[in-house]
Amino acid sequence: MHFTSEQRLDDAVLEREFTLDGGPDIPGILWTPASATGSTPSPLVLLGQPGGLRGMYPRLAGRARQCVANGFAAATIELPGSGDRPRSPDAEQARADLRRAVMAGDPVDDEIVGRLVRPLVEQAVPEWRTALDSLLALPELGGPVGYSGGVIAIGVRLALVEPRIVAAGLYAGSYVPRAMFDEARQVTIPLHVLLQWDDEGNDRQLALDLFDAFGSREKTLQANLGGHTGVPAFAGDDAARFFVRHLT
Repeated sequence: MHFTSEQRLDDAVLEREFTLDGGPDIPGILWTPASATGSTPSPLVLLGQPGGLRGMYPRLAGRARQCVANGFAAATIELPGSGDRPRSPDAEQARADLRRAVMAGDPVDDEIVGRLVRPLVEQAVPEWRTALDSLLALPELGGPVGYSGGVIAIGVRLALVEPRIVAAGLYAGSYVPRAMFDEARQVTIPLHVLLQWDDEGNDRQLALDLFDAFGSREKTLQANLGGHTGVPAFAGDDAARFFVRHLT
């Protein structure tokens, strides 16, 4: 891991872009409280997102500022096949098949979802764990760690296999292969799941079934009216309070 740029967003937030080495370079961004030091390390929130860091940057920076305001650091990495990373022809075909089914109003076959999501999860989760290794090696960062956002299938796998993640705020705005429901049943960390009730590109019943499958004793579902991009501001505030409870 090496840093490629550094800037202060304001007096409270230090933003650094970085690259993960060892194989294909993976870009990422780290936001830390300016007060974070080796003697006062900050908890860390991993910011999940659907890919395309440049396009997502304004929203990611806003989420990171909220994390820093609560005393946390925040970090994200580019997903496989997004941004400047090489595209997968198989994933592109699966994405086109899914988009075609959604636009036609047809049921989305689980086979399509599996072709799109499973390879992404299999590649992205080890990359997230490598990023976490590098991030927690920094003296200004410490545990505990939370995961916030989507792609929700990536969050499910990370919540299951990564013991350093103690709480997850998941956005139920993307498809999950039914085969991964067995993994959801094994997830036991506290969860806060956000669902947009009228999400035009998602399967509401699938999201409800996934929430029901989670094995966590503490799990909250927050459902709001509106489409995929219509998440109300107070929903972010509620998610922030969830992390304050579990990371401090």
